[in-house]
Amino acid sequence: MGAPQEPAGDLAALFKQAMSSFPSGVTALTTLDPQGAPVGMTASAFISVSLRPPLVLESVAKTAQMHAHLTREPRYAVSVLSATQVDESDHFAGWGRAGFTPAWGALAGLPTVLGSVARLACRVVSRVDAGDHTLFIGEVEAVEVEEGAPLVYARRGYHGLRPL
Repeated sequence: MGAPQEPAGDLAALFKQAMSSFPSGVTALTTLDPQGAPVGMTASAFISVSLRPPLVLESVAKTAQMHAHLTREPRYAVSVLSATQVDESDHFAGWGRAGFTPAWGALAGLPTVLGSVARLACRVVSRVDAGDHTLFIGEVEAVEVEEGAPLVYARRGYHGLRPL
């Protein structure tokens, strides 16, 4: 198999536009760097895979700094950001405002984002090559849940959920 092929110009632009129309929740994937400091990235490609055992999947670009951390570290955390955590999302996406630092918590020895509506501690059980991304499948080892509305991202902007 050769290198992943980039879709032709119009197809690539239309594909990106179509995918931006699909709303997703916003998470922060976090782990520890080799010096033991917390590191993270914003991720919207996150899904539940299985209930027994509890498995989740994250899709991470091979060019992302977090890819190297998740390839090296056997454990990571997922924080499902709340509708009030746009600053946290921007911070982990690399768009943060100067001086902003997220409030860190911990779950099962892993760094998590305080104030998020859910936090999961995971152990990597599989890595799947998928073009320019790797799919990391994690078995959930611990969970915390709080009240609140999740942060949603679609069409290159943040949204909150409201009942219909």
